[in-house]
Amino acid sequence: MMVQSGNPAVRLGTLTSAVLLLLLGSGTTGWPQSAPPALGLQEQGPPAAPPPSTPAPPTGEENPGLINEMGKLFDKLPAILPPIKSPSETLNDLSRLAKPSSMVSGRMACPASSNGAPDCKQAADQLCQSKGYREGKSLNADSAEKCSAKVLIPGRQRKPDDCRTDTFVTSALCQN
Repeated sequence: MMVQSGNPAVRLGTLTSAVLLLLLGSGTTGWPQSAPPALGLQEQGPPAAPPPSTPAPPTGEENPGLINEMGKLFDKLPAILPPIKSPSETLNDLSRLAKPSSMVSGRMACPASSNGAPDCKQAADQLCQSKGYREGKSLNADSAEKCSAKVLIPGRQRKPDDCRTDTFVTSALCQN
């Protein structure tokens, strides 16, 4: 708001009133919405328009906040995760799977495969076949280092090929 007047005191008073109107009129907390006192100065010009009222937030729109997004995720969980089984259903499934199987104990060496790693599936099959079953799956294995008698010679330096590690299947789950 600009008022032209030759008197600097009137211009300063008008400017001060305009600033007070802006500060007090636009605030929404703690101040009354009525016009501020004139402080002994009179304004010239048209009266100031009341500040625009803020529209209420629409109730039909969705609020994309964190809580809302988490709610959407929880709504989708049943489609993402499989249904949770009760303990009795889980035990029934396990007993149904374990009925045709038997656990056996023994000691069968795992032969070396083409890449040098032990093939304990073959050893588990051999252990189960020795007990009258068709095939097996290794449950427990044991490893031992086997060295030649040269290692026992006093003062002899140990060489990389003096010892090897043998792996054994000690128990297996066998199936008919």
